[in-house]
Amino acid sequence: MLGIDPGSRVTGYGLVREASGCLQLLEAGTLRVGSIADLGVRLGRIHTGLTELIERFQPNEAAIENVFVSKNVMSALKLGQARGAAIAACAVAGLPVSEYEPTLVKQTLVGNGRAEKSQVAFMVAQVLGVRQPDWAVDASDALGIAVCHLNMRRMRRLAGV
Repeated sequence: MLGIDPGSRVTGYGLVREASGCLQLLEAGTLRVGSIADLGVRLGRIHTGLTELIERFQPNEAAIENVFVSKNVMSALKLGQARGAAIAACAVAGLPVSEYEPTLVKQTLVGNGRAEKSQVAFMVAQVLGVRQPDWAVDASDALGIAVCHLNMRRMRRLAGV
């Protein structure tokens, strides 16, 4: 399972495996494309970086955070373009992609849709059994998206949906 927290400068990723009802951290990190002036180059690097991760880990599905609507239209547009590059990398690899609102991820993990990032990071570490997480905030968010998706899938399975 590949979780993705898209960004036009930093994209977080988290790979989690579910086995016998337990979640196991495979890898978490960030794709940093920095402040390269050309947005097309940044989007290409996001696509290439995720493609390499998909080839290396062979996940069977992906989940990505929906665009958070902000007051800054240009930031929201660039975030949407980064999401597009990430979704395209998954689609080319044949991965189904699920999308989740940030508030649903927080609600699922913490029980509060307005939880702080530090609370999400704490719960992600607890669920994955990591005592001293050293991952970046963007990677933690991506892991949260992956864990949210796996929990939602489990709930749908239990409900018979």
